[in-house]
Amino acid sequence: MGQFDLEIDAALAQLNFEELSKTPGGEFAEIIGGLVALIGTGGLGAIAGGASNLLLKIRSLAGASYASNLVYAVTAVRNDLKALYEGHAELRTRIESLQTDPKFAEAISALALRAMHTSVKERLKRMARILVNGVKEDDLEPESLDDMMRAAVELRDFDLRVLQKIFGAQANLLGANSALSSQWAQQIAFGWASSFGFLDTESWKGARGSLARLQSLGLVQHLTTNVTATGELRTQPFGLLPEGKRFYERLQEIGSS
Repeated sequence: MGQFDLEIDAALAQLNFEELSKTPGGEFAEIIGGLVALIGTGGLGAIAGGASNLLLKIRSLAGASYASNLVYAVTAVRNDLKALYEGHAELRTRIESLQTDPKFAEAISALALRAMHTSVKERLKRMARILVNGVKEDDLEPESLDDMMRAAVELRDFDLRVLQKIFGAQANLLGANSALSSQWAQQIAFGWASSFGFLDTESWKGARGSLARLQSLGLVQHLTTNVTATGELRTQPFGLLPEGKRFYERLQEIGSS
């Protein structure tokens, strides 16, 4: 007595192993494999037990609501991949090889997990677009992709309207200057004073909250506030970061660029 019981330690280790090797880990891995096959070009024959069996597994794992979300998101991925395949002959070999690409399987896994947190169809479509544009750019780096999918789920339509305005005014500045450099910051502050006063109008009420959400996700950066000699705020500029530029570009519909 008085010491940690080694038998209990062993029992906990065994329990942990058994739980991880069964539901949800094992079944989830099987589901991801089935989804990758379903999205790919291999046809239904590549799915063990067929599409109906796959759907039953999804429902048993997390319920009908989650199954509906996941099927919608995966359908959006397949539709976007089909458009990419038909519109870009140079990408067809890459798309045909996705079923054996571990990064693509990991990307589908990330999408499946994020689909648990929203039933908003537009947000599910955003995630699909981000994933397929990642295929297009040959960039499925897991950490970056997961960050973008998180933003796709958390941001509201109005937040993206604000990001669109900032992208349109500032995207070209990132090509010439490093983000957060003094020259870049000066250009942002100068342009903000002349171009973004509309954000404080009644029709854009709530824009400041959107800017805070965009900053919390690492897409824009609040720059040093300028103050007049009388102590009044002159501007409250936000600058588009490289991550914000890439996120906005990945949200665009397949074939729009």
